[in-house]
Amino acid sequence: MHKLNILIVGVGGQGTLLASRIIGNVALKKNYAVKVSEVHGMSQRGGSVVVHVKIGQKVCSPLVEKGEADVILAFEQLEAWRWLEYLKQGGKIIINEQKINPMPVIIGKAKYPDGIIDRIKETYGNVVSANALQIAMESGSIKAVNLVLLGIMAKSISIEKELWLDTIKETVLQKFLGVNIKAFEAGYSIR
Repeated sequence: MHKLNILIVGVGGQGTLLASRIIGNVALKKNYAVKVSEVHGMSQRGGSVVVHVKIGQKVCSPLVEKGEADVILAFEQLEAWRWLEYLKQGGKIIINEQKINPMPVIIGKAKYPDGIIDRIKETYGNVVSANALQIAMESGSIKAVNLVLLGIMAKSISIEKELWLDTIKETVLQKFLGVNIKAFEAGYSIR
């Protein structure tokens, strides 16, 4: 792996920051340079959260630019749609099928777009969508969506699964570890 640019997009409270911390720690254990930059909207009120993760032999800028993301890890459908222009040609997008209504939809000023995932799949070839919320619930907690998505992504990255698991064990609080490992394993088993 020469370099890897990952854009993590979601809504406040979905665990995007924990996901970025795990990715960063895995990369550091492989002796890569890592830069992580968090951009918060009104995240505590359900607004957008975007985390840029750049990994490589040498990393100068912390931000993933438009057309540079090797992977977009989308914790919610509309966030996947909003950040598509950041995906590079041939890049991979992993989408949680969950829909979280933004404030304009909640107050009736806008409609949540229909068919987002199908529209993305029509345009981009490397798309994985999963009901990560359902898988997280089956693993023991709706808060484990982030680990389901990490598992899906980890399988497509040339870093051994054991290193991911060791890093999760070191990063996640002990009382939540079982659920998070189960969620990661469930995601890793997809495709």
